[in-house]
Amino acid sequence: MKLLKETCAKINELDEAVMQEAKARQDSLTKPPGSLGKLEDIAIKLAGMSGSVFNKVDNKVHIVMAGDHGVVEEGVSAFPQEVTPQMVLNFVNGGAAINVLANQVGAEVKIVDMGVATDLESDKVINKKIRKGTDNMVKGPAMSREEAIAALEAGIEVVNKEINSGANLIGTGEMGIGNTTPSSAIIATVTDIDLNKLVGPGTGIDSERLEHKKEVIKKAVAINDPDVSDGIDILSAVGGFEIGGMAGVMIGAAAHGVPVIVDGLISAAAALIATRIHKDVFNYLLPSHRSTEPGHINILEEIGLEPILDLNMRLGEGTGAVLAMDVVEAATRIIEDMATFEEASVSNKG
Repeated sequence: MKLLKETCAKINELDEAVMQEAKARQDSLTKPPGSLGKLEDIAIKLAGMSGSVFNKVDNKVHIVMAGDHGVVEEGVSAFPQEVTPQMVLNFVNGGAAINVLANQVGAEVKIVDMGVATDLESDKVINKKIRKGTDNMVKGPAMSREEAIAALEAGIEVVNKEINSGANLIGTGEMGIGNTTPSSAIIATVTDIDLNKLVGPGTGIDSERLEHKKEVIKKAVAINDPDVSDGIDILSAVGGFEIGGMAGVMIGAAAHGVPVIVDGLISAAAALIATRIHKDVFNYLLPSHRSTEPGHINILEEIGLEPILDLNMRLGEGTGAVLAMDVVEAATRIIEDMATFEEASVSNKG
């Protein structure tokens, strides 16, 4: 708990004065004010994070957290649990979508075992295993409060190491069969959204199993009755180790003033946990894309974020997050490299 408290104490609000400077700079560039839309908004927000008008996000690191879930025994996924370690090894071998897209944008992928149900024999996987999968949240808490804190602090430790090594843009992703179920349970806990508008097919379950999945989530939330104001309690009641790890990454990056790109449903559920633990983590989050999972847009609305991309994706792994990295870097290039009206000797008078 000490690391979590110390990290939270370092999180600041955005620097509004520098954001105004960035806005003035944007309005002086050779374009109509606001004509580059979200690119301008991103650059202004980055200025508030760092306290500088000009920022670099050229050292991109994407952190993939992996963990298994006891609730899989309830039949909520189309895939068996052994797919989790198989896919993690696929990441290690560079064969997954996240590897291809990360290579495309020049991001380094870091894979973290937060709670995979089997031991992973690879020195390319960062071992932060809390234990071999969470408990079945339908039968009681998914993890203890101490384990939830350990997951959060593991995420902080991972991101601290990367930022201290020079990372200036962080992506969040995950792998864990069944993890849309705890993610939806987190959203159901925090919001009043009807489960019919919240719960999606995840890995591709049929309509009958989808109805069963909703019942499982409803039962888990009722049995555990988490404290909606306490992010740690929500995480311990219905969360996953990889969700806690991602939330820790967000908290740790915020303490350094480094932007974090949020991926889809599971990553956004982690953002809900992180912002319940410290509200100003919100200031350091950039939403990457709009997932086709129905609960995703509801989370973004809950924490007040608008996605950068909309590509009808729902894969996970952080695929949307890495795709958005080049957009974020483009925003930094525009504000720094584009000429002002004065520099270009272009009239901006009507």
